[in-house]
Parts: sequence; C-alpha cells; structure tokens
Amino acid sequence: MSEIQVKAKAFAQKIFDDVRAMSQDVQGVTRQAFSPKETEVLQYLTAIGESLSLEIEHDRAGNVWMTLPGKDRSLPAFVSGSHADSVPQGGNYDGLAGIAAALTVAWWMRQTNFQPQRDYRVLMMRGEESSFFGKAYMGSLGMLGKLTEKDLALKHRDGSCTLGEAMAGCGIKVDDVTAGKPLVDIGRMAAFVELHIEQGPTLDAQDKARAGIVTGIRGNVRHKAVRIIGEAAHSGATDKQYRHDALMAFTDLMQRIDRAWDRWLVHGEDLVYTTGVLKMASSAAISVIPGEVTFSVDIRSLSADTAERFHQLMQKYAQEVAEERGVKIEFDSALYTAPSGVDPQLSKTLEESAAAEGIPFLRLASGAGHDSAVLGNNGVKVAMIFVANQLGSHNPHEAMKIEDFMQGTDILWAAVSHYDDK
Repeated sequence: MSEIQVKAKAFAQKIFDDVRAMSQDVQGVTRQAFSPKETEVLQYLTAIGESLSLEIEHDRAGNVWMTLPGKDRSLPAFVSGSHADSVPQGGNYDGLAGIAAALTVAWWMRQTNFQPQRDYRVLMMRGEESSFFGKAYMGSLGMLGKLTEKDLALKHRDGSCTLGEAMAGCGIKVDDVTAGKPLVDIGRMAAFVELHIEQGPTLDAQDKARAGIVTGIRGNVRHKAVRIIGEAAHSGATDKQYRHDALMAFTDLMQRIDRAWDRWLVHGEDLVYTTGVLKMASSAAISVIPGEVTFSVDIRSLSADTAERFHQLMQKYAQEVAEERGVKIEFDSALYTAPSGVDPQLSKTLEESAAAEGIPFLRLASGAGHDSAVLGNNGVKVAMIFVANQLGSHNPHEAMKIEDFMQGTDILWAAVSHYDDK
C-alpha cells in the first residue's frame, strides 16, 4: 500500500463526513443543483482549496476551478474533478468522490512539495443530475455554451421555479450560458480525468480488482413525462369491453418494451431501459378506473443508433397500444445525450499508473452518464477511474469503502505526477 493511500485517508474521509453532515436529509443526502445547499457545499470545498493555496476561479456557468500552478504555465492543464450536486435523498459519494479525489491529490502535492510540470486544476461542476429539472450536465453544458433558452425554461419537479430562475438565484447571468459560445477555453485542458463510484455491482463483486478503467460512457434518450390519457370510470359499473384504462395500457406497453429489450440483448445490442417514475392522476382512488398515467423513459446505450432505434420502436408500440385500448399517448420532448468514447492514450496512462502502483483493475463501460461524456464530445481528452461501491447508487443506502476510494485516488496521483515523464 502506497504512502498516499495511508497518509491521505484522513484528509479524504473528513471531506466525505463534513459534506454528508451539511447536506443530510430525512434519509440520504440532498444537494439540489443550483440551490443554496449546493452553493454551501461548493463554498466549503473551495475553502479547502484556499487552505492549500490553490488559485480560485469561478466560470460564468457557476463551476469552480482551483489551480495548483505547474512549472510551465504555458502548457494546457491536467484537470480532475466531478459534480457537487446529488439526486434527492441520494448517496454521498456520487460526484463528491471525484472532487474529493482531485482535492486529495492536490493536498498530497502540497504535503510532498511536489510541483507538476503543468498546472493541475480541480474542477467542481454544478448541476450534473437531471432529477430536479429534467436536464442533466447543466454545469458542463453551461460552460461550453450548450444550454438553450428552452433548457432554462424547464420547470423544477415541484413547479416552484425554472432552471433559469434557479441559476440566476446563484448569481449566474443566464444570457451568458445561452449565448451559444463557450465560457471557458477548452484548449487549455490537456486532459480531464474523473474518478467516480461505479454505481453498479461489478467491481464490488471482485476480490482483487476494486478499481476500474472506463472504456466508454453510455448516452441516453429520455422523456421526463409521457402521458397516457384514458377515461376514468366507476370500477364496479364499467365492464371490460367499455374500459379505456390508462394503467392497463401502461402495463401492456411495458411488457412489449421488456420483451423487445430481451430480444435486442440476445442479438448483441448494448441497451438498458428504465421507467423510474410512474404517477397516477390526482383523482386516483381504489374504486376508479385509472384515467391518466404519467411515466418517465430512460434508454441508454454505447451506440446512439441503438438508443434511437429502440426509442422509435417504443413509440411504435405506444401507437399500437393506444389504438388497441382506446387511449391517447402523448410524449413530451425527447432529451438526448450522446455516448462518449474515452481517449485511448489517456486511458492507457491510467492503466499504466494502476500497474505501476500495483493496483489490480478491470476495464469496463460506464452505464451511467457523466460530465466526462459532455467534455469528451466537445474535444477534450477524457478518461475515467471507477471505484467499487456498495448498495447501488442514486439511493440513500449508497456506500463506499474508503480503502477502495484511496486506491482510485492513488491511480489518479500516479497519472498526474508522471503525465509529463516522456
């Protein structure tokens, strides 16, 4: 076990403990994108950067950049970090682990009086999760000038405000993020490495390889709200042939989608499908035939073509179900995120770093989306380190062993410290 794994563990653990305490909810943690709580967490993390004498900058999309100067400041920087927000009542490590790892490496540089050849920058991004506004990667898209006025008009899940209003409440000038021009110079990023918990069970099932080097990041096609509109009626007085049951139409559609998903997997397609939200009408009651159902759609694949073809098949099934059951099915606008490859050479650097540190690892795809995908699809060389976690993710039971985290951080440190050894 290397020195950084032993001596930096307490530093990293304090970050996790402190941020958990300040964002604790009824269960899990809640750090809503562009909220006072997310701002509070960023201020706490920024104070750590200041204590390490890092140079602090805020871009116009609200993200925070903290720089440890290199020997040659004319070179583009090695950047590492992740997002500070969470899903509602979610886990503490999704996003935060990447920031904590990047800060831990900066701390270790100061402890060992190490100065990299080029600037080392910790990037803390706002608003990666789509849970509150139905839009993901808001911080990274914002700094690249990829947000639109339509995006900023998206309503909060409780209807209290729009995304644009929430951003403005954080001091962000919304005209800047919708101007269609990058707010940062991505040419000044030589590499971006994001450490993240895996969010799945593969690494945690391994005895030895507790770290992963990511081979690609799935993109997605999403619908925040698909409405099935039937006809509410008395449950006892309406025989089957006269019913237009929205819930039965939903279950019919889901069965068709599930069977198609199985067939596509047999044929070797990379595909996952999820309906994570299902809502009945406010008038729902035990004695009322459901007249309206609203549900979400999340289709993911390493292939944009696969995701779109399955999306089209789902819409075809919806039309068939609507005709057969006498209901209407209305789709809101689809939200697209392109899949992203990782930079082969940067990924090789991570693999060589793991091997040099004696850390076993697996190569595996990322089923979840990340800010790395946004940056990678916009000309930045990106790579990702996964660390094992337990009990899934996007839930209050999400767990991570600090020893696994420190192995991933060790890989990051080795990659940064030897990046220019050529």
